[in-house]
Formats: sequence, C-alpha cells, structure tokens
Amino acid sequence: MKIPKITNRFCPYCNKKTEQKIKLVGTGFIRGTLTRGSLSRAKKRGLGIGIGNKGRWGSRPANTKHKRKSKTTKKTNIMYTCKTCKKSKYQKKGKRAGKQIQE
Repeated sequence: MKIPKITNRFCPYCNKKTEQKIKLVGTGFIRGTLTRGSLSRAKKRGLGIGIGNKGRWGSRPANTKHKRKSKTTKKTNIMYTCKTCKKSKYQKKGKRAGKQIQE
C-alpha cells in the first residue's frame, strides 16, 4: 500500500483546504499480562495446582513467536499534520495492507 507524503485536504483548525503531511502511526494497544483468560492470571488464581491432569494449565511445548501470532498483517492508522498551523489530526481508518507499507 503506497501513500503519498503530502496531500491537500480540509483542516478543521484553519477551516480551509491546506497541504498536509501524512505520517503512518501504529495502532498501539498491547494486551496486559493479567487480562481475562490469560495463563498468568489463572496461575495467580491458583489454578493448575494439585494432583492429576492439569488440563489447560498443564505443561505445554513452547511455541515460537510466529506460531503464537494469528494475524499476518497489521492495520495502519494515518496522522495528518497541517503545514500552516502545524496541528495534527488523527485519522483512525485502519487498513490492513497485504504488502509492506511504504511512506
């Protein structure tokens, strides 16, 4: 997905069409370790202790980094920065790009 570096669009702060710089921003948000359904939370609660088969909380073979991940591509968000007033507008239009994103 190719994106131009500069575009003409409406600036809500200047209240007119201006030249704006485009910057790709990550979607952010990383899940915490003690989220609902996580293994570490279950172990903290005391599950997976005692006699017999531990089932879901038992020992499992280590997964590689790539096997753990389900998504192949990441969504991208776009930040527009006005050249006249230098204010930024965050556009949350995440598009999943199959190919590598080029700025």
